[in-house]
Amino acid sequence: MSREELVVQRARKAFQTGKTKPLELVTERKKEIADSLKKDLGKSERCTELFETLGCEGEIRLALQHLSDWAAPRPVEKTLMTLVDQAYVQPQPLGLVLIIGAWNYPWAVTLQPLVGAIAAGNAAIIKPSEVSSHSARAMEELLPLYLDTDLYPVVTGGVSETQELLRQRWDHVFYTGSSSVGRLVMEAAAAHLTPVTLELGGKSPCYIHSDCNIRVAEDHVGKFVNCGQTCISPDYVLCEPSVQSRLLEEVRECIKEFYTENPKGFEDYGRIINQRHFRRIMGLMEGSTVALGGDCDEADCYIGPTVLKDVSADSKVMKEEIFGPVLPIISVSGVDQAIQFISDREKPLVIYVFTEDKKIIQRMIADTSSGALLANDCLVHFTVSTLPFGGVGHSGMGCYKGKHTFDQLSHLRSCLIKSSSLESVNSLRYPPHTQRKINWLRLLLLKQIDLKKLRRFTMITALMGLTAFIVQVTGVHRQTDLDTSEGQVFRAVAKPPQPAAI
Repeated sequence: MSREELVVQRARKAFQTGKTKPLELVTERKKEIADSLKKDLGKSERCTELFETLGCEGEIRLALQHLSDWAAPRPVEKTLMTLVDQAYVQPQPLGLVLIIGAWNYPWAVTLQPLVGAIAAGNAAIIKPSEVSSHSARAMEELLPLYLDTDLYPVVTGGVSETQELLRQRWDHVFYTGSSSVGRLVMEAAAAHLTPVTLELGGKSPCYIHSDCNIRVAEDHVGKFVNCGQTCISPDYVLCEPSVQSRLLEEVRECIKEFYTENPKGFEDYGRIINQRHFRRIMGLMEGSTVALGGDCDEADCYIGPTVLKDVSADSKVMKEEIFGPVLPIISVSGVDQAIQFISDREKPLVIYVFTEDKKIIQRMIADTSSGALLANDCLVHFTVSTLPFGGVGHSGMGCYKGKHTFDQLSHLRSCLIKSSSLESVNSLRYPPHTQRKINWLRLLLLKQIDLKKLRRFTMITALMGLTAFIVQVTGVHRQTDLDTSEGQVFRAVAKPPQPAAI
């Protein structure tokens, strides 16, 4: 029996004992986390906190605060036939979850799904990416200090270890990474009919309309965060030719403002993960015109912020996700051509649009398809835990963040607890010739009931009845008073005069 198979069996056995506990975030190890990321990606401590650990802390606080609500039975609407019954959805743990992390944000995209897995009551095996080797090693050393090693073991290794894990039977597989590996994960999971969450990537477009403030747009594009190694970073820009020249000037100024005149020596500008990816990115730029940047150092895995202009749709850089600090600009005639350009390609993880025109934003929403759409900003939708984060089609399936992770890694079990108080209705038998007469009754019994509307209708009816009663009673009292007054007047008029006293 392989090591991976033994780990799976031990985790499943531990889960069945009911020892699953909520995750408590510890802050004592932030220094070790930052050190590992510095070695892997050249990330500074500031960037580590901003893009790795803060999000994990937020997810944990949110889960601890709302876990009782998430895990509680969720009542559903009833029909008249089930009005006196209990009908609800009960979240249940799936069982054993395999979480395969990515190397670009090795802590954030590995631990955030783990928070949801633990909150949902699952056991989980964590497989960090071997590409970010220092972070994987730190995760293997640090997580057992704070988590039950039977329920949440860390398995390190390369391709062969991952393949062995995928041969095992899981209750869910959560993978973050490339589309090519995502296909292999899905294929392996299909052997056991295991559901998967695939957080992939793709070429996310950014359309900049001519009416927007170019300076503000460029400030928010965020292409060079983590040296461009972000699945939701804009992969290319679509704009009119008149916008391109202005955009280039603003990009130049923004690079100086954010990364100084010398990005290579700036602490918050990272490095490409390894030389293989360095050569891949440099190869993608072949045949394109460099408008800004382009400086590089293979020995240091450094590629400076780079912008390519006048890029054509069939150029090499448009054939695959760039995943580096290179931003191509493609000219389009306007929003119509931009929408057509986007729609002709695989569905991206996110579409960005910068414009002051709300109608253009609504057109982008209506006429395109993507995992998310963000107007007048970039990247920040990932920080909103109430928004589901995930792709569609080529960019992935399933979603997570906050309650969405809990639901993704739970079985939402339908529960209907029948009452015997209406059992006599079930025993009714109707002869064929009366069938038409009872059709209306069947439709009424099967009609979905909106309990909120029913309660509102009942309350309004009761108020109307009470109002009618008050009006009626008031009218009776007024009539009685009127009758009394009229009688007194009549008696006073009809009464004979009394003789005067002598």
